[in-house]
Amino acid sequence: MKFVILLIFYLNVFIIFWAMIGYPLSLKILNRIYKHRTLKKDYTYEPTVTVMIVAHNEEKVIQKKLANVLELNYQSDKIEFLVASDNSTDKTNELVRYFIINNPNYKIRLFEVKQRKGKTNAQNEAQKTVQSEILVMTDANSMLKTNSIKELVSAFTSEDISYVSGRLVITNKDCSDVTNSENTYWDSDTKLRKIESDIQTITAGNGAIYACRNADYYDFEPMKSHDGNMPRYYALKCKKALYNPDAIAYEKAGENIEDEFKRKVRMNRGILRNILPDFRILNIFKYRWFSYFYFGHRTCRYLLWLSHLIVFITNIIVIQEHWFYLLTMVGQILFYLLALVKVTTNSDNKYLTLIYYYCVTLFAQWTGVYNILNGKAKPFWEKAESTR
Repeated sequence: MKFVILLIFYLNVFIIFWAMIGYPLSLKILNRIYKHRTLKKDYTYEPTVTVMIVAHNEEKVIQKKLANVLELNYQSDKIEFLVASDNSTDKTNELVRYFIINNPNYKIRLFEVKQRKGKTNAQNEAQKTVQSEILVMTDANSMLKTNSIKELVSAFTSEDISYVSGRLVITNKDCSDVTNSENTYWDSDTKLRKIESDIQTITAGNGAIYACRNADYYDFEPMKSHDGNMPRYYALKCKKALYNPDAIAYEKAGENIEDEFKRKVRMNRGILRNILPDFRILNIFKYRWFSYFYFGHRTCRYLLWLSHLIVFITNIIVIQEHWFYLLTMVGQILFYLLALVKVTTNSDNKYLTLIYYYCVTLFAQWTGVYNILNGKAKPFWEKAESTR
């Protein structure tokens, strides 16, 4: 019995270690081995493109967004703009219509979703009206760099490439310790994605800016976001989802912990089934590096909420077995106490902030699990006003 408990303890210690330290280190090693592999681009490839903007009650930013996409550097006869309004009840639709009237030289359409079922459903409905070869998705509050579309489509250099994600740049990273922590997370995560992309395929995208072949589009159920499901869907079809860091979108992160926590809870609305969503992922002989990438980058991270709890409980059980387990118990308690110190003192110490941010992420995972088990997980959410 003691052996089993220790085995469970060390297994979950490994999951935590591998998610946060082991996997990133392993990719750095792989990056040296596969350093000759880099993203190929073909700037002569100029397919027809539809830029879809999904919006729900975005009256504060929708005109700015539309003005932004009209400045994109792409052939005007090969690009159109589609606003998929997810049952907006404010002035969003009115402002889009006004913008269309005042910009008659551009191909801009408004698609009104009659029943609000969330972003993915709005994309599914609006996509059925698209005839373009490439479909670009972007959020209403994400501002695109002028060459972003050219960069996205340039990465579709072969028929087995179905998806290309761009890079999100946080514009208010110095606004608060919350935005700074989020920026630190994104910087480290995108470095991992670039290595995954250069070697084979990424495990998740970025909702602010990505593109897929319209012919390869798939109607995911409303609870499934494209960010996490599209790259996996294509990988299991032996197609590629790539990352192009030169296709850039600018966006504000949540400036307070309440907004950022809500966003993380929403991101975890499918956490349980995303741990291992398809047993085929285990077939490393067929899916090669993707199996390894998914386990390290996704499965282990989606298990953090559970692994931390199991490590704490099993540590209590074996604490009297050896001084080492007393030390690990003290270390865990100290770790969580440091997060509380950050809350109570509002310290700007960067290490306390990172520990606190990590604990908030864990709590958001737990909240996501709670919402799933209680039927409270929804395909839509209220946006964070501090990101507008």
